[in-house]
Amino acid sequence: MSNKSAAFLPIGIGAGVAIGTALGVAMDNLALGLSLGVAIGSGLGVALMGAGNLKAQKDKKAADGSPMMSDGGVSTSADSHCAPSTDCGGADGGGGGGD
Repeated sequence: MSNKSAAFLPIGIGAGVAIGTALGVAMDNLALGLSLGVAIGSGLGVALMGAGNLKAQKDKKAADGSPMMSDGGVSTSADSHCAPSTDCGGADGGGGGGD
């Protein structure tokens, strides 16, 4: 299995470090600029990875011909074959609450 979206994290961190260095020099506080740059770049990289994975899933589903669920494939209580008044093993989405 090939994971082509794995390169987004280092790209995001690299862009963040570059922007953070520029901001740090401009603010005369390089440590703060680099710290903010790495944090923002990591978030950017993770967001790009998520977007890439979502696009790959949509492309895969389109190639398979199976319908793409809007909730990412998570089944809901409307999808289950369980009566509303019965206990379906915690599949109601609310959990057991410790009972």
